[in-house]
Amino acid sequence: MTTTDDAHEHPGEPGVRSVRRVTVGMAAGLGIAGVLGGILVAGIALPVVGGGGVTVKHVADLFTKLPPPPSEDPLSQRTVLLDKNGTEFATFYEKNRTVVPLAAVAPVMRQAILAIEDSRFYEHAGLDIKGTFRALIANTQAGGIRQGGSSLTQQLVKNILVESAESEAERDRARAPSIQRKLNELRLALAMEKKYTKAEILERYLNISYYGAGAFGVEAAARRFFSTTAAQLTLAQAATLAGAVRAPATTDPALGRQRQRRLTERRDLVLDRMAELRMVSTAQARAAKRSPLGIKLQPAPGGCFESKYPFFCLYVYRELQNNPVFGHTRAERLRRLAVGGLTLTTTLDPRVQKAAQRAISSRVDPADTEVAAEAMVEPGTGRVRALAASKRYGANPGGRKLGPATTYNLPADAAHGGGQGFQAGSTFKVYTLATALKKGWQFNQGFNTPGSYVPSRGFRNCKGVPVNDPGSVIHNASGEGKGGPHSLATGTWNSVNIFYMMLEREVGLCDVVKTSRSLGITRADGKALREVPTFTLGINEMDPLTVAASFATFGARGRYCRPVTIVEITDRDGNRTPISSSCSQALEPEVADAVNWVLRGVFARGTMKGQSIGRHAAGKTGTTDGYTSAWFAGYTPDLAAAVSIGDLRGSYRHPLRGVTIGDTYYGSVQGASLPGPIWVDSMSEALAGSAGTPFTRPDMARFGGGHTPGLERAEREESDRRRDRRGDRRDRDRDEFDDYDHSFEREMADQEAGIFGEGWRWPWDD
Repeated sequence: MTTTDDAHEHPGEPGVRSVRRVTVGMAAGLGIAGVLGGILVAGIALPVVGGGGVTVKHVADLFTKLPPPPSEDPLSQRTVLLDKNGTEFATFYEKNRTVVPLAAVAPVMRQAILAIEDSRFYEHAGLDIKGTFRALIANTQAGGIRQGGSSLTQQLVKNILVESAESEAERDRARAPSIQRKLNELRLALAMEKKYTKAEILERYLNISYYGAGAFGVEAAARRFFSTTAAQLTLAQAATLAGAVRAPATTDPALGRQRQRRLTERRDLVLDRMAELRMVSTAQARAAKRSPLGIKLQPAPGGCFESKYPFFCLYVYRELQNNPVFGHTRAERLRRLAVGGLTLTTTLDPRVQKAAQRAISSRVDPADTEVAAEAMVEPGTGRVRALAASKRYGANPGGRKLGPATTYNLPADAAHGGGQGFQAGSTFKVYTLATALKKGWQFNQGFNTPGSYVPSRGFRNCKGVPVNDPGSVIHNASGEGKGGPHSLATGTWNSVNIFYMMLEREVGLCDVVKTSRSLGITRADGKALREVPTFTLGINEMDPLTVAASFATFGARGRYCRPVTIVEITDRDGNRTPISSSCSQALEPEVADAVNWVLRGVFARGTMKGQSIGRHAAGKTGTTDGYTSAWFAGYTPDLAAAVSIGDLRGSYRHPLRGVTIGDTYYGSVQGASLPGPIWVDSMSEALAGSAGTPFTRPDMARFGGGHTPGLERAEREESDRRRDRRGDRRDRDRDEFDDYDHSFEREMADQEAGIFGEGWRWPWDD
């Protein structure tokens, strides 16, 4: 039985699997001479058609010298993402296809496809003369292609040409209903039969064919239609898939009952044909025809919408498109991604990811217009362990812009699917802190600060251009410090805006910008950093992953590592390519140690006082002017994380004041009030059960000491005022805590004098 090849529907894009070259003699079949004889016999009735000039002599000339077989690129397949434990969590592809060897296809499936598509497959040399003779006469009488008659090899050639086409015009030519195209197809089919064995041709055909419901190749079709594998197909299932190849759009079981009825009819036709050819008994065919169609549609895998960890998946997908590590040009990277067949081992840690997601979900509802996002990164490697957000990834019902879902990769930058980000607020003070320590500042060094500040002089960007802003008045944020004497330590612990504006001017705006860049800071939208006086107050919009990777530098003693999500790529042939981290020593280790010492005090003495993860940790709150966004970024030597909060409708038009987020009302959202607790919960769970790595003690001979006029007196007066406000036993207990807390300075003075011994501990370790 021959078939109508041009009625087949094979939608597709480039990609055909490379195979080993095999040259075989045609021990069976008619041979080239016999084939040509059939062509010429058919050519007797073949007049000149249209303007193509296709004559009997032309046909004979076409077959005197065969061309090489069609060029075969790798068949496009699925790319699989594995977490750090080797568990699959996402796939993406241009085509849902998994190439399998012929041995992995049930024999009954091989029989079914041959029964309905090319029952004389093992008898011809690439051209079914009987079918072609009939088709050529019919087509000549019609003046064009009206009937097929193609062998399975010819169908394979057509599929190869369609798949390998690099433009829509090339695809149209590969499908064109012309006798010239059919003759070229015949020549290429004969060439393929000289190069490959019948088994190799059949294997290629089963893997390249489209079966409907988005399934390319027999393995994907078996999984999509019946939730099984090609090796385990039953007679009825095999007949169903074989029947679908002819016109997959009209038999697509995913498109409703009418098409399933049509698919059943096609299945039964295949079963009858198999019985006619004695591949199965009549009784077996009848029994299979009586069985229900049995479609068990498995959701088509692929795309980050289907992934359990969609934000991480999206980051990996964009990284493959953008990173030169995966190809010299974007076109090369896109081609590699389209071809697929890759297995990517990623840095995702499911335990850490779940910790981040639980911490966010417990405080922020997906329906809230305010969104929370968190990224968690391993210091010293840059390996991204988690990317989480308060909203689900996907489209909202009815196409609404706002709702429980989003198509933005909220924890990441725009290059990886994120949006414009939120202003990072006071988290940026760490770059001014690090710059000051690099320049020789000491922990107790500082100056007296006024109640307000105008940046009218002393600020130049990295082009040397003055960027003073005499029209702005800077105030300290409510709840985050006030005027008066402040040292490098106390100014950081209390997040004093004016102190940091003055410090930035003292150490140089450009030097602060350079420090931030060396620690991986770039804007979320990809634009140049805004080098203005309020740089240290975090006026640049950031994404959590960039901030987390930057803060991880301090935990790694100054070693900055670019965020990495892929650690190994395995290609379709099993070749493994490890992907190493891209790191640099951005800060002296001793400077990073000093930064850690100061930022640990944020928990002991500063804006995060009273919140703890039960081990050494350091960090910085971030609350922007007007409460447009709120952040907390912190780290241990083992893990770093950054949490952002902002309103998707626009942070300036919808500040975080008088808002209900989750089930909690906030008069104003500050870094310590919502991002901080999310960070504490996620880090506590993520690190649970692991031994904590301590920070390295700072070089007190270098960073200890310094003097801030009036600071000690101001702190004594503040301590006295607190003591006066307390009277009962509970307050006396608190006084004892305050006295102990104040011993921080005494301990630091002892360190400066070099009198602490081997048994010395940080004051807050008790």
